[in-house]
Amino acid sequence: MALLTFTKGGVHPPEAKEQTAGLAIEVMPVPDELELVLGQHIGAPCTPTVARRDQVQEGGLIGEVKKGLGVPLHSPVAGTIKALGNSGHPMRVSTPSVTITVDHDVPAKEYIPQDWQQLEVSELLSMVHDAGIVGIGGAGFPSHVKLSPPSSTPIDTLVLNGAECEPYITADHRQMLEHARDVVEGARIICKILGVSRCSVGIESNKPDAIQVMEQEVQAVADSQLTIEVCALQVKYPQGSEKQLIQAITGRKVPAMSLPSAVGVVVHNVSTARAIYQAVALQKPLYEKVITVAGKCIERPANLQVKLGTKISDIVNYLGGLKPGLTRIIMGGPMMGFAVSDLDIPITKTTSALLFLAEDEVDTNEPGPCIRCGWCLDACPMGLEPKEIGVFVEAGRAEDTAQFGVFDCFECGSCAFVCPMKRPLVQFVRLAKMKIKR
Repeated sequence: MALLTFTKGGVHPPEAKEQTAGLAIEVMPVPDELELVLGQHIGAPCTPTVARRDQVQEGGLIGEVKKGLGVPLHSPVAGTIKALGNSGHPMRVSTPSVTITVDHDVPAKEYIPQDWQQLEVSELLSMVHDAGIVGIGGAGFPSHVKLSPPSSTPIDTLVLNGAECEPYITADHRQMLEHARDVVEGARIICKILGVSRCSVGIESNKPDAIQVMEQEVQAVADSQLTIEVCALQVKYPQGSEKQLIQAITGRKVPAMSLPSAVGVVVHNVSTARAIYQAVALQKPLYEKVITVAGKCIERPANLQVKLGTKISDIVNYLGGLKPGLTRIIMGGPMMGFAVSDLDIPITKTTSALLFLAEDEVDTNEPGPCIRCGWCLDACPMGLEPKEIGVFVEAGRAEDTAQFGVFDCFECGSCAFVCPMKRPLVQFVRLAKMKIKR
């Protein structure tokens, strides 16, 4: 069987998934304190609905968006509100948060599956919103909005993203292996909301066990009204990007500056599909995450299920501490994640991994001037000119980079990966976008 892929660009970084691919998801004990960041999604941050010393229950509302794009935030535990303050953040340095002191004497809440198939689409959408579901595998776009595309762009296909093309990360892989039924049920719920009868699940071929398990689950819930197929994808980064995934599976090309709905497709991550199942069938809010913890400088790599608001330091302590030689800490994957220097930063809905990298896992060479080799043009999956964007930013002309398609760039890092001079091309793009918006 031919493996599917996109046509333009792409790179093949070392996969480095062997550390955790065979490790089952492990539930981390709840620490004594959690810090819940109020802005865990694209759009307006939550306004706290609690005050200091308030008692909260597991799954209880602690923040809501009263105006603008957003979703509510829920307490992952029973406990007491310790403070309304600020927490560390990998991008914004610090950000408003709610700190909860955990009451370990209260037993964990139990959720019992309910039949969802008789519910109306409007009810399903409300449940997805009320549970605070956002895109778990990406930038955190509110899922209920993604599930309400404009009527001018009719949708005919759902694509579930199980590619997990970033090196090191295996959280989606393990969820497909261990919770395939939840993922497929989530897909069925999404298809009912969208009113579509076709779903494709894209999984890279380096996860043959996940492909097999998902195919078995799809066959087990065969439905004459809904066609679900599992598609094996070529191992190539950034295979999991929305536009590249859509082209690989459907052959359709999303126009520049357009959303996938423009070609009749909606894309959701497999972990988001599982969260949507939990929101609808269990009425369970999104307040815990499966993340991969890897790298040569963590004592014990793992795939962990953690409560939102758990600090990096608590995770490090639980896994036995750090090894000597730590060079860099990354929140997320090595291609699109962010380097952090503070272990008190808390986990959010969009955290996919924590990487503790040794010197031989990191390129620490100093960047040099552009030599016009053109490698970044060959690597860019969007067909952009990263070298020109970088040169213009260095020359103080960031505002003039729109002509090179800077806003079509989704910051995958392929250009920086292949650059022989190790130029910070992604940082140049981010700076250009920021200055143009200002």
